Amino acid sequence: MKFIKDPISQFIKLETSSSIILFTATIAALILANSPLSHDFLEFWKNYITFSVPGFELSKPIYKWINDGLMAIFFFLIGLEIKREILSGELSHVKKASLPFFAAIGGMVIPATLFTFLNLGNAGGEGWGIPMAADIAFSLGILTLLGNRVPSGIKVFLMAFAIIDDLGAVLVIAFFYSSNLIWTNIFIGLAIVAILIILARFEYYSKYLFFIAGIIVWVLFLKSGIHATIAGVLMALTIPLRRKTDTRSFYERSKELLDDFLDECKSQGKGEKSVLTSKQMHSIEELEELTENTTSPLQHSEHGLHGWVSYLIMPIFAFANAGVAFNFSGDTNLALSTNIAISMIVGNFIGIFSFSWLSIKLNIAELPKNVNFKQLAGVSFLGGLGFTMSLFINNLAYTDAALIDSAKMGILIGSLIAGTLGYFTIRLTVKAPK
Repeated sequence: MKFIKDPISQFIKLETSSSIILFTATIAALILANSPLSHDFLEFWKNYITFSVPGFELSKPIYKWINDGLMAIFFFLIGLEIKREILSGELSHVKKASLPFFAAIGGMVIPATLFTFLNLGNAGGEGWGIPMAADIAFSLGILTLLGNRVPSGIKVFLMAFAIIDDLGAVLVIAFFYSSNLIWTNIFIGLAIVAILIILARFEYYSKYLFFIAGIIVWVLFLKSGIHATIAGVLMALTIPLRRKTDTRSFYERSKELLDDFLDECKSQGKGEKSVLTSKQMHSIEELEELTENTTSPLQHSEHGLHGWVSYLIMPIFAFANAGVAFNFSGDTNLALSTNIAISMIVGNFIGIFSFSWLSIKLNIAELPKNVNFKQLAGVSFLGGLGFTMSLFINNLAYTDAALIDSAKMGILIGSLIAGTLGYFTIRLTVKAPK
């Protein structure tokens, strides 16, 4: 069990600590957007950055480079997490995956349906995908505020639920928020992905080849009409999970190399030299190669990217997208803001809790250890904390600035209320540690 829990604990710790930076970036964006610097701050993200070579040019405003470029790395990480969890993690067994799977289905279907019903006949109906998404960083950050009183089963369930929910959001973006498709580009991109998957099956993987192919696939998808971030998810599927070197071989060979290194140190006497001998350098180089081969490419990529995404990419995205000038003039669609907030709070709570309860009562799934239905109700509220993915879908759903800002208001208010309700519901249903 320790082997399974440690990576999960590390994941949770990283996500919860990054939530502080994400929250700070969000507050900073809101303050600037409602300050005398509002115009300069909001207009800054609309400045164009152009990359061009003979015969090819990419020119986009800064916020588009963030949403289409940096967020492709975020989606790549999501793809890696989904693949790892399905192949060897919490989603690898039907019994483990059942409860978060049904919870995620409820957390997507009910909020989208409720929003469609509430917003019927009003502007902004295409934003039905906004209240579906869950934000794992903020949700785990809230659980951390409760300390050791929260059972680990709640955290693992929330993590698995959010990963499935992210997969659902990816599919929604691919099928419903892409338009004017250029199929030639899509088929060429998919062909490159297929070749990489075949090479991986034959145990061939080169990070340099992957990097070049990834950029090509991203550009093809960017120019195809399907959202470029989908390229990140597809490229994640090409990264092998298998290791070249087993753990016992790693241990035995690394011990030999370290023994050789130690012998060489002893032969030099007590004085420590600044320059290593050729034998010591050889031992270090072989040990580095051995270490890289013992960690699967998927795990190595996920571990390397997680910090960059959590501490840099997501805060930059929040800083560029969360800024909304709160006003209640005629341009603000308060009905849209209200409908999104209600769908995020009420829709997710009803969807997540009812689908989870039904799957348990039908004996399809089971509650995590030391978790009861009252605590599950608290997690169901936390599922309504959308933020990052909701803001992302908002930018895809709407082109009108008034609708975008109105939806942002709904997302921020809905996330705040859902997070608060989740915090207090769980706090009242779990015992403080003695």
